[in-house]
Amino acid sequence: MVERKKIYNPTSKEGVSDRKVFGGNPTGIFELNKIKYQWAYNLWDMMLNNTWFPKEVDMTADVRDYKQLTDQEKVSYDKALSQLIFMDSLQTNNLIDNVNPFITAPEINLILVRQAYEEALHSQSYAVMVDSISSNTDEIYEMWRNDMQLKGKNDYIASVYEKLAENPTEDQIVKAMFANQILEGLYFYSGFTFFYTLARSGKMLGSAQMIRFIQRDEVTHLLLFQNMINTVKKERPDLFTKTLLDEVYHMFEEAVKLEVSWGQYITNGQILGLTDEIIDKYIKYLANDRLKAVGMKPLYNGIEHPIKWVDNFSKFNDQKTNFFEGNVTNYSKGSLTFDDF
Repeated sequence: MVERKKIYNPTSKEGVSDRKVFGGNPTGIFELNKIKYQWAYNLWDMMLNNTWFPKEVDMTADVRDYKQLTDQEKVSYDKALSQLIFMDSLQTNNLIDNVNPFITAPEINLILVRQAYEEALHSQSYAVMVDSISSNTDEIYEMWRNDMQLKGKNDYIASVYEKLAENPTEDQIVKAMFANQILEGLYFYSGFTFFYTLARSGKMLGSAQMIRFIQRDEVTHLLLFQNMINTVKKERPDLFTKTLLDEVYHMFEEAVKLEVSWGQYITNGQILGLTDEIIDKYIKYLANDRLKAVGMKPLYNGIEHPIKWVDNFSKFNDQKTNFFEGNVTNYSKGSLTFDDF
């Protein structure tokens, strides 16, 4: 069992070269003029430059647009929003209570705390969307209890994190990193796609703009866990046994099944641009891409990106970032227009 790090550890003599992603012996002092993982500090800079606030997004037109949506579009909008609310709520607590206590490199602790702040900000963003647009606020916030399809999916996601809390071994910490990669890079990306699909047809542009800001944050969250996984692979290759990797592949397979089923359930074959086949291929494409990012073989053969247009939604016009060199510029916060798509 891995012990949680001490928050104050004056007897530690750990130097910067001795730091580890987990399993180290930190003093508890953030000596940020001494960095072992430069990628983490670069990511910190990127996160700071991405700072935004929900009030910057104009939701006025969406109030009118929502009333003009089809009944299925309204149901899909509410369910997609409810799922995002659950995931950001879970992740805010998970990062602080379940992941960060075992991470022993201060530059990584720094960005985990920042990520938790951003997840909380996303929760506020969803509250703005719900209060501005939907007439059934309470229903949306209770869907995680009352919609059995959503509850089943949420139960599975939460169970992966609960295993780390119950049994914090080195294997469970590594699997938690993969679980976070799946959450940030598959579940969230899938959820965002519905809002972009509406915006592509000229509907709910304010909602899509809010989601763009949120996804820009999630890109950095995905990079965080992919870099953590790749760093641990170099530091502790002994942990990446066939047994562990088989479990990781199983996690991805289950995530794909759940997300494909969820996407097809909320769209019900009635959302233009999101057929059952497209949803299936897109989720499998995301899974393959995330696996390749951490040096693993893709699960699904012959899968290409079926909706490449969706990637344009998460890009800001003045985005100029080289992540590994850390050259980051600010992003504009202008309103979204249909011409952007």
